[in-house]
Amino acid sequence: MIREQMLAAEKVKALDWREGGLYLLDQRLLPQQEIWQRYETSTDVAQAIAQMRVRGAPAIGIAAAFAVVLAAQQHFVNGVNDWQAALEADFAELAASRPTAVNLFWALQKMRDCLDVAAQHAEPLAVLEQQALDILNADREANLSMAQLGLEVINRANAGPQHVMTHCNTGALATGGFGTALGVVRAAHAAGLLTCVHVNETRPWLQGSRLTAWELIGEQIPSLLNVDSAAAHLLQQGEITWVIVGADRITANGDVANKIGTYQLAVLARHHQVKFMVVAPSSTIDMQLSSGVQIPIEQREGEEILAIAGQRVAAQIDAYNPVFDVTPAELIDVIVTERGVVEQPNLENMQALMR
Repeated sequence: MIREQMLAAEKVKALDWREGGLYLLDQRLLPQQEIWQRYETSTDVAQAIAQMRVRGAPAIGIAAAFAVVLAAQQHFVNGVNDWQAALEADFAELAASRPTAVNLFWALQKMRDCLDVAAQHAEPLAVLEQQALDILNADREANLSMAQLGLEVINRANAGPQHVMTHCNTGALATGGFGTALGVVRAAHAAGLLTCVHVNETRPWLQGSRLTAWELIGEQIPSLLNVDSAAAHLLQQGEITWVIVGADRITANGDVANKIGTYQLAVLARHHQVKFMVVAPSSTIDMQLSSGVQIPIEQREGEEILAIAGQRVAAQIDAYNPVFDVTPAELIDVIVTERGVVEQPNLENMQALMR
């Protein structure tokens, strides 16, 4: 029954593939404007990823997969004989668009893996297109599975309706479907286990106040917005039972890179004895990295902190603007993936999940 309710709630999309083009909802303009843009070249998609017109680790990976299809289309139209070799520059450009979200590299590898099959097929573009569609559809199914598994974890740990806190945007706008952490929140609401979602505004891009709030309001899920620096105060009040967040990369030992501010939430949650849940598809797990120390942390222009909507608000000072931080595994109570749930994540438990 909960799954049917979740499927009925799939109203928001971050991207759409139709008529040989990729359509992206420009997330920089939400919630004031809902503007869709059609993309026909891989370079333009790479720029859209870098400029955060499309964002969220799963959605970035899906967009990159379709960008490979667009690149191949362009090479065929231009009569390039060795189109596989020509794609190497496109793969490199897409890989450079955002360095931290491992879903990007996972999706690009999936597309690379099907090149030989495509080359031997009568319609190679159809093979590449189907692979990108498979990545999109698999993410949608993974979202639904994670929502159900996360709901079961909450149901076991806490009786009755409760308050939860979330950070950044991990909903339909960040994925190919229902959402990761926000998918669990949606499932909890559908099951009657939710009193209120406390939404951190998530500076400097305000993904919480602009995007998560917009999604929650659209589904009439009870929620309150707070500035990031109010999180400690809210957790101290004793009403919040879970902090639920997504991830951009999870290492072999269970360390998690996520939107800047996640680490401090985990520290605060542990101090106040509030459970901390990370929800992410298995494509986010990077078993090649032994710990979070090895995760490349993207640094963006200080202008994002110094100005709002192009209007300077800070004094004439330089700014430090890391996009992500790393939460150590020992501060995480549970990681939820479509493969299953890892409680008290460590190397052994993560290896068991990924087998």
